[in-house]
Amino acid sequence: MQLTHYTSQFKKKQHPITIVCDNINNAPNIGSIFRIADAFGVEELIFCGDTNPIGKRMTKTSRYTEKYVKYRVESSINEVIEHLKKEHHFIIGLEITDNSTPLNEFRLTSKEKIVLLLGDENFGISDTVLHECDTVVHINMFGNNSSMNVVQATSIALYEITNQL
Repeated sequence: MQLTHYTSQFKKKQHPITIVCDNINNAPNIGSIFRIADAFGVEELIFCGDTNPIGKRMTKTSRYTEKYVKYRVESSINEVIEHLKKEHHFIIGLEITDNSTPLNEFRLTSKEKIVLLLGDENFGISDTVLHECDTVVHINMFGNNSSMNVVQATSIALYEITNQL
């Protein structure tokens, strides 16, 4: 028999993970990020830039998980990252770069607070912000395309990170 969210035996758990979104502004993507953050027990979502994450198109996708996931909106990603670094968060950028580590080879070295940094849907994480990351990871791609949707990439990254926690 198939279980529902009312009948499943999953135990609620929160992980020491904050997702920071740099100028992600597509409403369905924002809604899906809320949904995946809820599914993986993410501590907080921070939306940076000129985005207003809450709206009718977003809630259609989120299925109202914004009511359960702590979130805030900040204008300056640089100030957010600086503050999180002062609080000893380990910053993981999710981006393909010339020196990024494949996600399947990445290993957490401690159980400290983690930030998963996500870039703009079209331009990724800016070079300025990339330089602030403690590490940058990418998901190996085996097809013709060199990128995937930010939500699918976030889901894969959260699965690996929470498994290591």
